[in-house]
Amino acid sequence: MLPLLQSSVYTNQRNANFQPAPKEDMFSNCTILLAWFCICSSVLIKNLSASTPPLIVKEQMEAKDGVIEQIGLQSAVEDSYGGVTVDMKEPVDPKVFLPLLRASISKWRQQGKKGVWIKLPIELASLVAPLVQERFRYHHAESDYLMLVYWIPNTPNTLPENASHRVGIGAFVLNSKRQVLVVKERNGEFKGKGVWKLPTGVVNEGEDICTAAVREVKEETGIETEFVEVLAFRQSHKSFFSKSDLFFICMLQPHSSEILKQDSEIEAAQWMPIEEYVEQSYNKKHQLFKYVAEICKTKAEGAYVGFSAVPVATSSGKEMHLYLNNRDFLANL
Repeated sequence: MLPLLQSSVYTNQRNANFQPAPKEDMFSNCTILLAWFCICSSVLIKNLSASTPPLIVKEQMEAKDGVIEQIGLQSAVEDSYGGVTVDMKEPVDPKVFLPLLRASISKWRQQGKKGVWIKLPIELASLVAPLVQERFRYHHAESDYLMLVYWIPNTPNTLPENASHRVGIGAFVLNSKRQVLVVKERNGEFKGKGVWKLPTGVVNEGEDICTAAVREVKEETGIETEFVEVLAFRQSHKSFFSKSDLFFICMLQPHSSEILKQDSEIEAAQWMPIEEYVEQSYNKKHQLFKYVAEICKTKAEGAYVGFSAVPVATSSGKEMHLYLNNRDFLANL
């Protein structure tokens, strides 16, 4: 469920400056660096065209077998913005990782690199401590990995922040009897308030707004629908773990009428005359809800044009939707 909220947020960026190793560690670090370059020499000879060295090369003696096992060769990949990305995959001892990390940062600094992105699978969470020690910071986390970043030069940090917005939808479903599909929520902000509201929900990663609206209505009420238009949207801040929020009011056309509510989230669902929906006291007391209700009523009367989803493709061939006033746009072609 996604409530309609309004607030403000201000975001600052931080510069992370590299700190060289203490003087007392310089001799040991030099020894480690010398060993590292010896180990990597054969790799570097084969990759003279590469501009960044491997980050991790470790050889470990297995005493009982007397064999040498190479563990974890991680290469840094240059990005289009003067930075590098390292996708860690193999286990490595944090004590070995730290001096090699310092050596790599020193090399990248000499090469004029800017941002460093290190992706750690959750299995390598033990490497977070040495990365933070070198002033890496968290950028974002997913269910299976952490992304940490570091800005090398003494200039303003221009690394993009993590995704700043969550996207939600509210579904205005109007049938031929001028009845609106409304629900009472079992949980969240509207629990126990007796408010009949539009079905709402969050757009999933990689999901189109128009698709999310149809999915949420089906999940919450069992009603089959077809996307028609985006009627309006609002932006709020500090809505969810300090993230900003975009909320789209979408009009859908129903293709079924029998309600099968989602018991885990929905207390009740029904078809309500649009005038009754608009006149609810909650809508009249809260400006945002009043505007949304009045927009829905105006659309039901045919006096409002929203934004249709038009399939388009980028220059690279990536498919997406452009939301526009299709009626007036086509009329002017």
